[in-house]
Parts: sequence; C-alpha cells; structure tokens
Amino acid sequence: MTKTLSWLFSLLAVATMGLLLGIFIWQSVPVWKHEGWSYLWEKKWYFRQHEFGVMSMVYGTLIVSIIALVLAVPVGWGAAVFTSEYLPRRVRMAVKILIELLAGVPGVIYGLLGILLLRDWVYDTFEAFEPLSGDTLLTAGILLAVMILPTVVTLSDDALRAIPSAQRLAARGLGLTRAETIFSVIIPQAARGLGASVLLALGRAMGETTAVFLVVGRQDNNLPDSWFSLRAWLDSGQTITSKLVSSETNIAYGDSIHWGAMVGLGLILLVMTGAATLVGTFFTRKPHA
Repeated sequence: MTKTLSWLFSLLAVATMGLLLGIFIWQSVPVWKHEGWSYLWEKKWYFRQHEFGVMSMVYGTLIVSIIALVLAVPVGWGAAVFTSEYLPRRVRMAVKILIELLAGVPGVIYGLLGILLLRDWVYDTFEAFEPLSGDTLLTAGILLAVMILPTVVTLSDDALRAIPSAQRLAARGLGLTRAETIFSVIIPQAARGLGASVLLALGRAMGETTAVFLVVGRQDNNLPDSWFSLRAWLDSGQTITSKLVSSETNIAYGDSIHWGAMVGLGLILLVMTGAATLVGTFFTRKPHA
C-alpha cells in the first residue's frame, strides 16, 4: 500500500509539472510566432511597439546569480567545514538550526533590509565609479548571497557529515592532522554533495523575486557591449523575476503577443531553475568518490 501511494503521488507531481510546462508553452505561442527564435537573442524590449527580446533580462538574472554564488559559496563551504568538523555535536545542531531558520525569512524582509542598509552602502562604496543610484545588479547580487547562504551551508554540512567517521579515524591513525584529513580525505569524497549545494543554491538565486525586485533598479534594456564588463554591475538592471512581478504583467493581459512574451519569460525561468535543480539533485544521488 505504501509503495502504491508513493508511486501515485510521484506520478501526480510529474504530471503537475508536465501540465505546468505545457500551459506555459501553449500560452507563449503568440510571441514565438511573432518573434521567432529572435525572442531569445534580441536585446530590446519595447512592449508598446511589440518588440520583445529577453536577453537583457537573462543577462541580469545570470549576473546577480553569479555574484551571489561568488560571495556565498566560499563562506558557506567554510562555515560547513567548521560546523561539521570542529563543533561538538550539540553545538553543531543548534548552529545548524539557526542557519536553517534564516532560509525561512520572507524575501520581502531581506528586500527591506537591502533598501535600508545595503543600497546606500553600495552607492557610497563605489561612488568613484559614479553609479546613478544604489539600485544596481551588484546590490541585488550581494543581497542574494545572504539569502542563499543558508542553502549552501546546510547542504554542504550534510555532504560532509555523510562521510563515515571511520574515514576520519583511519586518516588520523595514519598520522594526518585534522586539517590534512579534511582537505585530503573528507572534501574530495564530499565533492559531489558540495557541488550539488552550489547548483541548488543557483536555482534558488535565479528564482528569487521580491528581494531582487526591490533593489535591482528594474531598468529595461540594460545589456552592456561585453558580458564581462564589471562596470555594468553598478548599473540598474532587470531580471526575469523582477520583470514578471512588475505591473507590466497586468498590462500585458488582454494583448495576446504581450501576454505570450510575459509567459515566455516564465517558461525560460522554469527551464533555467529546473535545469539547475535537476543537475544538483543528480549530483546528490550519485555515490561518493
């Protein structure tokens, strides 16, 4: 009976996801007919002229996610090593619970803190580069780093603790110090789990909405000549999620092409976050090296 119910609910979840994907594809058909594949590559988005190109929003989404990962992953991995390898068990569990509680804080709270604290700090720190305001891609990336940090720490800690204690004892018996054991034995065997933590955190970063909406600036068509331009990080931008949560979604309803373009953004976001999550899950299910 238990196995039957498990299969039933699993199939229900898969069917729901398939239905959701199908609806997104069906609703976005008008924009694909209107723009073709250029919908993915065009740089400009002018809905009054029925010009739709998502590349600037894809750029904003990737940049803020990359900034978040660059800042959060080293700190998260270091914190996970400390909690799993150095703290006593009771203290470790208390610290882990506190970290996991941070993941439950609503995004709007992080967004308000970003407005109150982070926005002015970014503007004052980089004033020499003459940013127009503190609402920038960099601000959104830093804020996202704080938000995904609990995900990185928790999943990395689980990966490190999954390595049997016998491995640690054997390494120490061979004369390795605790640090040598961690870097030579524990981390290599937990590499898949550590990689999965990054990919799952990436999925969380790309899907975050409210906090990014409040600090990214929401400027359309901000795509620099070079994707590797660091100066562009200090400009306002737009991500897929900040566009979807804006008032334009309401404006689009009733115009089939415009509505299709907005739903197409949701489809692209679903594919991006789904791919990151699936790859991360695949890593976690693989046996350790």
